Amino acid sequence: MSNQLARESSPYLLQHKENPVDWFPWGEAAIEKARAERKPIFLSIGYSACHWCHVMEHESFENETLAAKLNESFVSIKVDREERPDLDQLYMNAVQVMTGRGGWPMSVFLTPELKPFYGGTYWPPTARMGMPGFGDVLDGVLDAWNNRHDQVTSQADRLTDYLVGAAELTGSAGEVDVSLLTRAATQLERVFDRTHGGFGRAPKFPHPLDLMVLLRVWKRTERDGWLDMVRVTLDKMAAGGVYDQLGGGFHRYSVDERWLVPHFEKMLYDNALLSAVYVEAYQATGDKAYADTAHGIYQYVLREMTDPAGGFYSTQDADSEGVEGKFFVWTPDEIRALLGEAAGDTFCYVYDVTEEGNFEGHNILNRQRPLIEYAKQLGRDADELQRELAESRQCLLQARSRRIKPALDDKVLVNWNGLMIDSLARAAGPLGEEKYLKAAAAAGEFIWVHVRDEAGRLRHLWRRRAKFAAYLDDYAALMNGYVSLYEASFDETWIIRACELADSILSDFEDAESGGFYYTANDHEQLIARQKDATDNATPSGGSLATYGLLRLGKLTGAGRYLDAAARSLSVSATLMEESPMGTGQMLMAADFYLGPTPEWVLIGNSQQSPTQEVLTQVRRQYGPNRVLACRQSIVENGSPLDKLFAGKESDGREPALYVCQDFACEEPVFGKEAALERLG
Repeated sequence: MSNQLARESSPYLLQHKENPVDWFPWGEAAIEKARAERKPIFLSIGYSACHWCHVMEHESFENETLAAKLNESFVSIKVDREERPDLDQLYMNAVQVMTGRGGWPMSVFLTPELKPFYGGTYWPPTARMGMPGFGDVLDGVLDAWNNRHDQVTSQADRLTDYLVGAAELTGSAGEVDVSLLTRAATQLERVFDRTHGGFGRAPKFPHPLDLMVLLRVWKRTERDGWLDMVRVTLDKMAAGGVYDQLGGGFHRYSVDERWLVPHFEKMLYDNALLSAVYVEAYQATGDKAYADTAHGIYQYVLREMTDPAGGFYSTQDADSEGVEGKFFVWTPDEIRALLGEAAGDTFCYVYDVTEEGNFEGHNILNRQRPLIEYAKQLGRDADELQRELAESRQCLLQARSRRIKPALDDKVLVNWNGLMIDSLARAAGPLGEEKYLKAAAAAGEFIWVHVRDEAGRLRHLWRRRAKFAAYLDDYAALMNGYVSLYEASFDETWIIRACELADSILSDFEDAESGGFYYTANDHEQLIARQKDATDNATPSGGSLATYGLLRLGKLTGAGRYLDAAARSLSVSATLMEESPMGTGQMLMAADFYLGPTPEWVLIGNSQQSPTQEVLTQVRRQYGPNRVLACRQSIVENGSPLDKLFAGKESDGREPALYVCQDFACEEPVFGKEAALERLG
């Protein structure tokens, strides 16, 4: 029989609907049951693409004996962390305090008042490898609950008090200056892997925000060492198994230091952030390889992660047919059977495919050297070899598509969609792909039309219907995406919508007195602590995205309320940026934008026709992370938030007229294509 999850829409929750555990979704029914029966709550949080979540489900939650223990003595609540990131943040902080580490599945025990008192991550059903068995954990928790109840509640109270204090950004307002940026780059240099790229040891995560910070510090200081760190990392990742060499897109992270063996799940947010880094690196260096990798990511997203209605799906699972990575790995015989002996041998040589394999007897495709070196060793023309390999990859991709695919979580999450909209819109110009702009606009329109409630307030996700009140990062990521859609299309509808989102952030999320932003709105469900959101995790923090977006909007519209709120947020985050630069990459990018120079590039001309179009193409090819860009065919006021920016900026009849302004002052305008291109350098 199905449990209480059968009526849910989350793919992750529905995976557990047939468990013998009497799961409840988070809500009043479960909480009232725990209070009425004075039972502890077992809260399990995970997500659909999580490999170890699947393992714990199979080992423990499908185990009749363990399920009986849970059903008799606990109220069991299952949460999809992607649906309820507020719960995930709050109780993950508790688990990290209790154990010194975190991860998913997250397992935490609460009092009926929702106060945590014991927790961990994955537990096997019986003790092994130094880990307690889940059955032993349940027995121990129940014994403490029944026989040492005062001690349990005292611990829960102390931990809750800590969480309430930690939820606020503390410390006096600090000064935001360039030293924050150079100090962050220096710290990244200390942990940089000069052989394989990336930061720290295995398991190795891509750290896209840190790479974007390094690009900005390089541009500001012209120190090539910062750029070299970015290039080594991007080159090694793109050649490794962490990048899907056939289908494009990046897996979650690498379990080894050289980017060979990934954790095979694919997340929308990773691919949004990494595509943005590769586009910025292409703008900064002109290296076509970075554009090629970005194209590969976008093609994957448009092919496999896009809903017909326009939104982008959340994740693809790590497992296929119950085996992690099975969908992605190869043997030499499989490749030769598809490509023939000659092309198959060449492909196996270039992509590290051997009889013994590099992953559990199979092979993860990767390239250990640049293509030009393979061409020399094979005595082949590099361009001709490139063409052959491209044909081979396409053949293998088509064959792979006939395999049983990993499960897809088709939730459309607003925060992650905002990141992908932003990346696609920014990429369309420098990569010369109009389809990227169309995809970004379709997703942006879908969310505005379908993922808001009847009162026009944003919701957090859509899966056949919109659900849950939106969080700070939903508003902030979408706001940034809409600003980028405007700068890519000059359709002022996007700016009007971005300002509406910004005003909601200020009214519903900002701590106007102390600075910074809460993760939940003023009228959100009250939890044991209301957290501010300033530290990045796998995705940028909502507070830093809000700060960055408000700065961009403030520069475009001249609205002082946006700039003032951003300045307050930066000031209250200064100490955090100084102490934890690797946890505040997005806020450091906001600081870089705030410190400037941050020019406003304003063109008067028809953006869809030459010569204005040619000038815009040149602007977009340049690496200019701190500029804002605006264009109108005329300066006639139309009631939009951009009227102030265009006021008084006229054309003399030669298109385009180019105005470069900064800090409330404009340079002498230039008129006509040739003069504008010369001004661009």
